[in-house]
Amino acid sequence: MLTKNQAKFISSLRLKKNREEHGLFIAEGIKTVNDLLNSGIRVRQIYSSSNFQLSLFNHHIEVIRVKQSELKRLSSFSTPNEVLALCEIPRYELDLASLKDKLSLVLDTVQDPGNLGTLVRVADWFGIENIICSEETVELYNPKVIQATMGSVSRVRVHYTDLGAFFARAETELPLLQVYGTLVNAESIYGQGLSAAGLILMGNESKGISEHLLPFVKRKIAIPNYGKGAESLNVAVAAAVICAEFRRTATAR
Repeated sequence: MLTKNQAKFISSLRLKKNREEHGLFIAEGIKTVNDLLNSGIRVRQIYSSSNFQLSLFNHHIEVIRVKQSELKRLSSFSTPNEVLALCEIPRYELDLASLKDKLSLVLDTVQDPGNLGTLVRVADWFGIENIICSEETVELYNPKVIQATMGSVSRVRVHYTDLGAFFARAETELPLLQVYGTLVNAESIYGQGLSAAGLILMGNESKGISEHLLPFVKRKIAIPNYGKGAESLNVAVAAAVICAEFRRTATAR
């Protein structure tokens, strides 16, 4: 049975400061919760409004049955899912050496929760293990971001750091690792000799890549515009197109 204190505590985790204080985040939805259960992220408690049976045989997790009306009050969304879980925020170390032979996304001040969640899904789809975010990028554990990842948050490591310092270190420690920057007026990505490993820098939804990061970009790339009206692509859509081309050219070698 759900107590008032439990409901109050769960609701408090909608705020970033409370998530940081308690080291917990909320995940909702059958697929997302199941993916988290099968990952290295620890699930503390599960609240379910149905008879849905989670695969808990190998998990010592408290499951609390709640009414649909109670779950609706707990949910961050107008239409709640059947399952809500409290999960521990994982702590990942950003090891530059581990990026040497891999393709990674770097996000500069991406602010829309839906975009970040979709970018995590894109990374998961294309086998990208790490996303490096500027400190101004929206927080990963915002409920809207978690929802948009559709469980991919359990398989992609998202790091937050000062990107200027990060690129400066990468230049010194990984001098051969290519840094690609996505810019509107750059050379078309199609037909270029793309590397199998590298850092793909994606900019802010409206302002693009920050000026102070441009000197670190060694290869400027763009998705050609074949239409006449749209000025730009959504950042998550652009990332999907770009990652597909990187993987296609790597496979073609």
